[in-house]
Amino acid sequence: MDVTTIALDLGTQTGWALATRDGSITSGTESFKPQRFEGGGMRYLRFKRWLTEIKQAAGGIDALFFEEVRRHAGVDAAHAYGGFLATLTAWCEHHQIPYQGVPVGTIKKHATGKGNASKDEMMAAAIDRGCSPSDYNEADALALLHWAIDTQET
Repeated sequence: MDVTTIALDLGTQTGWALATRDGSITSGTESFKPQRFEGGGMRYLRFKRWLTEIKQAAGGIDALFFEEVRRHAGVDAAHAYGGFLATLTAWCEHHQIPYQGVPVGTIKKHATGKGNASKDEMMAAAIDRGCSPSDYNEADALALLHWAIDTQET
C-alpha cells in the first residue's frame, strides 16, 4: 500500500483506524460528547479540528472510508450521525480527499463471514487479525480499514 487511508465509525464515540504509506496501522477512539455549556454545533467543530489534526499528523490522507449506517436505534443517534456525516463530507470536499461510505453489512460480512455479526463477533474478528481494540467503535473502524485494504485499489 502506498497511500494513507483512514476508516471511521462515526458517532459521539468515533472509532478510527489509519493505515499509512509505510504499511503501519494505528487506531483508537475519540469522544465528541457534547460538553457542558457548549452550543449544539461545537461537537462538530471539534470533530472537524480533530480530522485536520489526524491529516496533518499522517502527512496527508489519500482515501477515507466511513461506516454507512442506514438505521439508528434512536432519533438522537440519527441526528448526531447526520451531523458527523455532513461535517465529514464537507471537510473531505474542502481538502479534496476521496471518500466512500460502506454499508455496515458489507463490513461485517468481510470481517466475520456474517452480514449480521454481533458486536462481540466484530471484537473477536479484530483480535483474530492481531489488533487489540479498546471498544466496539475501534473494532468496527479496524474492520472497515481491513475491508478497504483488501478490496479497494488503494
